[in-house]
Amino acid sequence: MTPLPTERIALFIDGANLYSAARALGADLDFSRLLETYRAKGVLVRAYYYTAVIEGEEFSPIKPLVDWLDYNGFTVVTRPVKRFTDAQGHSRTKGNMDIEIAVDMLELTPHVQHMVLFSGDGDFRRLVQAVQAKGVRVTVVSTMKSQPPQIADELRRQADAFVELNDLLPEIGRPRVAGAAPNSRVFDQ
Repeated sequence: MTPLPTERIALFIDGANLYSAARALGADLDFSRLLETYRAKGVLVRAYYYTAVIEGEEFSPIKPLVDWLDYNGFTVVTRPVKRFTDAQGHSRTKGNMDIEIAVDMLELTPHVQHMVLFSGDGDFRRLVQAVQAKGVRVTVVSTMKSQPPQIADELRRQADAFVELNDLLPEIGRPRVAGAAPNSRVFDQ
């Protein structure tokens, strides 16, 4: 499904999920090129990037990416990571952004014709269905080419279109360079 040049588009990027998918494919993402790619396809109304952050750390590896995205056309939505102790007494962290993504997608439905969700999380199947019921087409970007696949089958089936991240990498990515420091456009979350 090729969007019309005047179609109003919004991007919703589940940062942790997209990072996992790109890493599984051995690639880094160029977020500047990602914006260019979608601006060429229609009127890009908003590009959201969601990620959990650890508060109180002097340096966070995600901070340079979050700052760059915030200054370069993305609406960055962060949430503090929650720390908890599991049943075995191990310290764990949790940073789920599903509610933030769901609320923003539902709020933006009256203003766009097409939403692109960068996530393979099956929990979004019902959200995609609700957005579609409001007349908005939904494309899901993730990968089936990794082991294991990063896309939940129920989400892929619910979407109006599924874009294989591996097929999009020539436009928005580059091969992963081990040990390379991220620059202002290409990030290794």
